[in-house]
Amino acid sequence: MLTYPLEKNGTVSLYEQLYRHIKEDILSGRLAAGEKLPSKRMLAQHLEISIITVKTAYEQLIAEGYLYASQRQGYFVAQVQRPLSARPVAQPLPETGSDRGWYLDLVTNSIDPADFPFTVWSRLMRQTILEQDKHLLQSTPWNGAAELRQAIAQYLQQFRGMTVDPEQIIIGAGTEVLYHLLIQLLGRDKCYAVEDPGYGKIRAIYRSNQVQQIPIGMDQGGLSVEQLRCHPAEVVHISPSHHYPTGIVMPIGRRQELLAWAGEQEGRYILEDDYDSEFRFVGRPIPTLYSSDEHQRVIYLNTFSKTIAPSIRISYMILPPHLLLEYRRRMSFYACTVSSFEQYTLAKFLSQGRYERHLSRMKNRYHQKRDRVIGEIRRSPLADRVTIMEEDAGLHFLLRLDTHLSDEQVRQRAAEQGLRIAMLSDYYSRPKPERSHILVVNYSGIDPERLPEALRRLAEILHEEELHHV
Repeated sequence: MLTYPLEKNGTVSLYEQLYRHIKEDILSGRLAAGEKLPSKRMLAQHLEISIITVKTAYEQLIAEGYLYASQRQGYFVAQVQRPLSARPVAQPLPETGSDRGWYLDLVTNSIDPADFPFTVWSRLMRQTILEQDKHLLQSTPWNGAAELRQAIAQYLQQFRGMTVDPEQIIIGAGTEVLYHLLIQLLGRDKCYAVEDPGYGKIRAIYRSNQVQQIPIGMDQGGLSVEQLRCHPAEVVHISPSHHYPTGIVMPIGRRQELLAWAGEQEGRYILEDDYDSEFRFVGRPIPTLYSSDEHQRVIYLNTFSKTIAPSIRISYMILPPHLLLEYRRRMSFYACTVSSFEQYTLAKFLSQGRYERHLSRMKNRYHQKRDRVIGEIRRSPLADRVTIMEEDAGLHFLLRLDTHLSDEQVRQRAAEQGLRIAMLSDYYSRPKPERSHILVVNYSGIDPERLPEALRRLAEILHEEELHHV
């Protein structure tokens, strides 16, 4: 008779426990193929459980093929291939940089929970649920909720000087999604030019789509149009308002060169990534390249992940009219990838002026934090070994180190001290010796209380190197 320890007050139901025990006996060979099991009544009496519990367990095992029932004869063990005697134990994945418990992380940008407008956001979400009601359960249009597209267009007109038809706006769950869509729209057969140095994720997206990409060098004005003309590129990806990681703002002359390049041949396009242009601490935001485009060759992209929170996976792109028609014809079968709940909530956040106020508050917070970080650097033991570069915009700046160590040595020794850092050389497709010893400081996620100790550790690394070098 089958005898199993069943926990009658456990968190797992009795039938589930019985099902698991019998299944384990079958797979282990303790119950052989063709062996007859006790009747439901006999097993129920033996285990002091209800007949319905045994019946439910047997029926589940029959449904999965472990048992079969023969009319008027009972229940029998089915022929089941037994698993290998030892299944390999899953090994833990290697630790990645972002998962490690760093003392201080100068690579990852994050937001302080105190800076997120939880009260306002939750109130707007409740209003959205009450007002939209059944509309929230319906699918949104392929290009996103009309209310959100209208709110974005109004914001761009008022604060960025961009005249945009809401129909030209396409909403997506992060810029990564939008880039995948653009590659399909523009074609995998085209050659894509990227800034060098540049944001590594963009290169990874192009690689994953198996498109040809060409790194184009930069000078003090940004991406070199002279180099661009030496290659067969048809699409160029740029961040002219505040380049990552150099911080360069592209001047009007270089912008005009790029627009002229795009207008010279059919099929050329510029992808303008305006990802953190809102955080400019001196003067007005830089006008967009899209606003100066007379040939309809600029595709504009931006995201709310940087300005509100990384978890707000809402980005958008603006297509020129002729590309919008092509997108609608070929790709409007794709559903919008952003929840309607979040779209309607963000629409309210924008249309009620709350986004503008949030941005103003965050600019002040980040400006103060940047000043504090820079002040700590200038007061630290590191002060006479560094030069601060590009500090007027965005959520990062550069720090040139006076050292003979290679960038890899600096990175490794910093990691040994619990410091996660990235060097400017990490962002180049090919090594640039003249761009060595420059640290990229992403400061939004820095814990100011830990910064003095972190700077002391970094200064110690450079001091030890100096002693050895002497």
